[in-house]
Amino acid sequence: MTAAADVRTKTADELGDQLAQLRKEQFNLRFQRASGQLENTARVRQVRRDIARIKTILAERAQAARAAS
Repeated sequence: MTAAADVRTKTADELGDQLAQLRKEQFNLRFQRASGQLENTARVRQVRRDIARIKTILAERAQAARAAS
């Protein structure tokens, strides 16, 4: 699980890459769950929350940039 403090230290490009990686993992986890091969069911929740955490921080940065201009 990624802590919010760790996410805030990364650049927007790094966050975009990590977001893409997490979405691919989420896609694969959904297929594993549907086919009954998913062993770590808690990972689905962790990935979903990590995606939300990254999207929230990116949105905060975008809002701060709009407010600054």
